[in-house]
Amino acid sequence: MESIKKYIAEFIGTFFLVFIGTGAIIVNKISNNAISNVGIALAFGLAITVMIYACGHISGAHFNPAVTIAFFACNKFPSNNVVQYIVSQLLGAISASLLLRFLLGNILYMGSTLPALPNKSTAMPVSFIMEFVFTFCLMFVIMSVATDSRAEGSFAGLAIGFTVFLGAIVAGPISGGSFNPARSVGPAVVSGYYEHLWLYIAAPILGAICASLSYKHLGNFANINIKAE
Repeated sequence: MESIKKYIAEFIGTFFLVFIGTGAIIVNKISNNAISNVGIALAFGLAITVMIYACGHISGAHFNPAVTIAFFACNKFPSNNVVQYIVSQLLGAISASLLLRFLLGNILYMGSTLPALPNKSTAMPVSFIMEFVFTFCLMFVIMSVATDSRAEGSFAGLAIGFTVFLGAIVAGPISGGSFNPARSVGPAVVSGYYEHLWLYIAAPILGAICASLSYKHLGNFANINIKAE
């Protein structure tokens, strides 16, 4: 029963992250840029912040398959919950996109993430690097506030939300600013537009794994130094 509560929390958190964030993208298009890129970034940042505080004590508030996989990769998450968490997140994202399509129609491929640079030869690699770097940054912050007792845990939601906000401002106009496979899979499945989707699955997962392992080794090194002193 306790595990089911965690899966439901992951579903709900991911649902509102995608519903609010991609909803802002679609409404911005409908309203002729009334929200703006900064507003869209703020929508994603605030959505993740409030859902962390709402669900963090229940499920850990991953809301992101890349985060779940990265926690597992550094032995911070049990293997028997990985698939269930990822399925819950994907179902939450798809459900959010389905509701948005019902309410607003299939606009901008339901807010799908796409490489935006006009030069097609550089759009893909630049977007991949952007997604990798900012997911690395996001996961590094998550590792700090969620797994390290030396960090101030009560500000975890704000720290993570601000990281998403900053990443979305910088990377949004270039790569779409996903940093989250579920956020990209939901709109892709509902809109039927799968081009470049692999990028938004591979880059965030690789970035998150690299960040979790990096922070784990840094943390171990810091502990050695503290003990030596």
